[in-house]
Amino acid sequence: MNVLLTGATGFLGKRLSAVLHANPMVSLTTAVRRHVDIPAKHIATVQSIDENTDWSTVLTHQQVVIHTAARAHIMRDEAADPLAEYRRVNVDGTLNLARQAAAEGVKRFIFISSIKVNGEKTPLGKPFTAK
Repeated sequence: MNVLLTGATGFLGKRLSAVLHANPMVSLTTAVRRHVDIPAKHIATVQSIDENTDWSTVLTHQQVVIHTAARAHIMRDEAADPLAEYRRVNVDGTLNLARQAAAEGVKRFIFISSIKVNGEKTPLGKPFTAK
């Protein structure tokens, strides 16, 4: 199975990259901003993820896309408008990738974020628990 993984240097992506690369049934391609030493059969350099990113060559022959890349909270953000930058990457970039994946015939698009570890909701006034 041909799998494209975005965000392979992040919290979820790093572990997924190792697990998927170890599976002999998976041919893993990772999309990264700069070359890093990560386990993958193919590494594609993608400078930015936004509404203009051209994924056409990276998506060729992919059956599954696992999208974990995102613009995370940045402590010393230098963007003029951090919220707009967050939306440009996390909303517009994700929609662009999903649309191009569908157009390319990708059968499954998995969009996952580490914030999901916090569950669906935390009741007001209550501490977060694993339940």
